[in-house]
Amino acid sequence: MKQQVLAAAVFALCSASAAMAQQPTLYVGSYGGSTEKAFKEKIIPAFETRHKVKVVYVAGNSTDTLAKLQAQKARQELDVVLLDDGPMYQAVQFGFCDAIKDAPVYKDLYPIAKIGGNKATGIGVVATGLVYNTEAFKKAGLPKPDSWEALTDKTLRQKVAIPPISNTYGLQTLTMFAKLRKGSDQNIDPGFTALAKEVGPNVLAWEPSPGKMTELFQNGDVTLAVWGSGRAQSLKDTGFPVEFVYPKEGAPALLTAACPVVQSDVPEQSQAFVQYLLTPEVQAILADSQGWGPVNGKARLEPTVAAKVPYGQAQVDKLLPTNWTLVNEKRAEWTNRWNRTVER
Repeated sequence: MKQQVLAAAVFALCSASAAMAQQPTLYVGSYGGSTEKAFKEKIIPAFETRHKVKVVYVAGNSTDTLAKLQAQKARQELDVVLLDDGPMYQAVQFGFCDAIKDAPVYKDLYPIAKIGGNKATGIGVVATGLVYNTEAFKKAGLPKPDSWEALTDKTLRQKVAIPPISNTYGLQTLTMFAKLRKGSDQNIDPGFTALAKEVGPNVLAWEPSPGKMTELFQNGDVTLAVWGSGRAQSLKDTGFPVEFVYPKEGAPALLTAACPVVQSDVPEQSQAFVQYLLTPEVQAILADSQGWGPVNGKARLEPTVAAKVPYGQAQVDKLLPTNWTLVNEKRAEWTNRWNRTVER
């Protein structure tokens, strides 16, 4: 009898091991922090159950993940990647993204989500604009900043923070001022002049770190910054008195994008995972947990969540796109110039 029980146990163990061995594994390269937490707790488990696949989450910022793709180009280990839109255009250009297979969900997306031809898709959008300390502005008798020109206000000398050009927020500040000073992406000189002579004297810190940007606000070192709508909401959620402003001249869009990686050994699951991220249910989770505005027009948000993100076609269509093909071509040149003339 004992031998029969033992044999049954061994058989069950072997069967379980065989099932685990046959289960495919999907490697997803994406952001760390709150994004990793939301994916592991609220997004990945349902996908694993539905598709009978094990998802391994590989955390890193966009630069880190793009570097992994470059280092592993002979044999890619990642199957799906999430990147900011600028690095995603580079990933597409370098040939790291596989063609996205058509599926019904793609017909529900706003036009802004369609990036990189058919090799990548936006899965969430935030706006780049102004963030200000409402109490500090009220105490100083200053009106609510409603324009990019607020960054040039001499009463805010050494009270402004802007991320550097290595960060999308800083880069988009440069291109916005180029346009405001009668230039363009192709004629960037007016932007550099404005940042060096008009905006620069007001800047206490060219700060790339979200954590340090938060500290600058909380310590009272700065009262106005260029930042993303999602970052601003995260700080506001702590109880700190800040508000995000869509400047009247327009707010650039910053997309979180996803693509299936070439050479994947689980191509069907990779395609399914990208589609899954675009479903209304997951779009709502990303809006609530990450502050990413939905790119799927069928996503429905609770009013409290909708107030925190770019939501609805009318608002999303007002966001300004960035010409990443041109910007990525010029970025190294612009970075050198920035270091010489702006952030000295």
